[in-house]
Amino acid sequence: MKRHTLYPIFLAVLISSVLLPGQAAAQYSVAFDSSLPQLRFAVEELDEAVRSAGEALMVQPAAEPAARTDLRVVVADNRDEITLAGHTLELEGSMQEEGFRILEHPEGGNVVLAADPAGAMYGVLDVAEQIRHQQAIRPLPEKLVNADQKVRAIKFNLPWLPYQGGEKMDLHKPTVRDLDFWREFLDMMAKNRFNTLSLWNLHPFHYMIRAKNFPEASPFSDRELQEWKKFWKSLFKMADDRSIETYVVNWNIRVSEAMADHYDVEERNDTSDRVKQYTRESITQTINEYENLDGLGVCVCDDMRGMSPEEKEEWIYDTFVLGMRDADRPVKFIHRSVHAESAGAMRDLIDRANLPDPVKVTVKFNWSHGHSTPELALSQFSNTGEIDESFWRPHPTNYHIQWTVRNEDFFILRWGDPDFIKAHIHTNDHAYTNGYFIGSEGYIPAKEFMQKYSPYQTWQYGFQRQWMFYKMWGRLLYDSQTPDRVFVNALKERFTLGGEEAQTLFDTYRLASQVPLRIASFHRGTYDLSLYSEGFLGPYPSDQPDNTVFIGINEFINNETLDPDFMAIPDFVAKTTAGEPIPDDLVTPLELARLSEEDSREALNRVERLRGSVDEYSGSLPLELDDMATWGYLGLYLADKIRAGVALE
Repeated sequence: MKRHTLYPIFLAVLISSVLLPGQAAAQYSVAFDSSLPQLRFAVEELDEAVRSAGEALMVQPAAEPAARTDLRVVVADNRDEITLAGHTLELEGSMQEEGFRILEHPEGGNVVLAADPAGAMYGVLDVAEQIRHQQAIRPLPEKLVNADQKVRAIKFNLPWLPYQGGEKMDLHKPTVRDLDFWREFLDMMAKNRFNTLSLWNLHPFHYMIRAKNFPEASPFSDRELQEWKKFWKSLFKMADDRSIETYVVNWNIRVSEAMADHYDVEERNDTSDRVKQYTRESITQTINEYENLDGLGVCVCDDMRGMSPEEKEEWIYDTFVLGMRDADRPVKFIHRSVHAESAGAMRDLIDRANLPDPVKVTVKFNWSHGHSTPELALSQFSNTGEIDESFWRPHPTNYHIQWTVRNEDFFILRWGDPDFIKAHIHTNDHAYTNGYFIGSEGYIPAKEFMQKYSPYQTWQYGFQRQWMFYKMWGRLLYDSQTPDRVFVNALKERFTLGGEEAQTLFDTYRLASQVPLRIASFHRGTYDLSLYSEGFLGPYPSDQPDNTVFIGINEFINNETLDPDFMAIPDFVAKTTAGEPIPDDLVTPLELARLSEEDSREALNRVERLRGSVDEYSGSLPLELDDMATWGYLGLYLADKIRAGVALE
């Protein structure tokens, strides 16, 4: 597995191609500022792409490129024109933060122009992708790309002191402490244009610092704590080198077990002055000791039992806000809306905080089941799930909303539907929003433990199994106009497929991925465990007296729909038996069953055709086809279940 060296390859010309005796490698030259770690990372990817096209990469200093250079990388202020080699080029369209241009240089070759290192990195990665997928280096077409969503975040739950404990979290601990894992994960994030990593657990501070006035709050020895500190600093620096912001997010009100034992306080929900002091000072000390940590996040739920919205926000002010003010430098802030209950109290807190950067206010999209309908049907401002638009009306001036699209519905089977993601972005892109958080509560994509032994397994970590999920979400959040051919070409490259076969596999992905979306849109879920689509399970207790972990027929019939355009079975049967007309804009259960069966049968037919394409170069393709087939059979089951429900009702 590739391990980035980052520095040594730029000390000399890169000629890595395998040459036959007497051959000279054609050379592709790039000039860039090698002091920027973002560009060192991107040029390594460019090196691989150039070698795949049969050439070798030659690195030149940005200040003194040769007259004929294939690619120049320029980080400059955004403006309407730029002068290159004495030629003034007028630029059309505004280049924004994290955006880039690819231009033709007057003396030949191309220029990647960006306003910041992140945009330059994405531009070079774009060049590398074009070379890999087209196997052609010269010339590259001109283009301008800007980021659609400013915040493109991954929600990553940590396995130590997790929100949901047990073996499913404990088994990840060695992997998540391994910096090799994080190097691979951060590489994936950067390549897919994610720019924010949020790290969540119940209480992080005793893993990061020894609080000066509460030294016994951390149970670790000085040596152990120094190892933790080395881990965090390395992780945050690696993220920063890829223009990825890092945030530590916790639930409230919590302290470590050691803090509770040594200082006579409660682990949960302790609003005493001692816990306030410890929390405030820990926040300040954490910011001061971790120079590459970009921000903190907080939840106003779970362990703030019995507190009014105003009391919750006052506690946040006394701890997080004042702790950030006491620090030596400013940081950014995430305020979760879950159980905030009062937009007025939250807005007042943000006004009083008066932070230099707009606050990120995350809103759960359709509670814990964001992979459902792109229509906002419920959230978790309180236990009712009712949408409270006062969180964004009137439009805020000192915070933005980010939609949290949780995935508690498929942990095993691969998924990828660009049309759903595009529809989600376009439906929910407003003046008061600026991004998304993607991730799960009940699953950590670290240690791979889902896959039985198979000679077709080509990946090491859990997130690599769901590679298409991350690629589609990240790339489309960055540029919602990303063409389907980017994903088709990724399939072609990954599995050494022909163009027609890769298109067929892409279409199979899209068809099969409808199944969990339809299940969650038809069978309304709320909390994490109220629905698990790929298992057809509803473990969370419901009002139905015969509720089972498996979604039985009676529970299936009587459950509400999530998508407002879907008719529930009892409503459909009542109208049908009464002879009442069905509104044209509603999808009936039988229509949903027909769509599910048609798409699933087509997916299964395509899977069978593609199995003939498997050879020794196909890697994990047989396992991906197995996943698409599994979705297909589940889609047939969904169709039969709906029809059975209608008949029984």
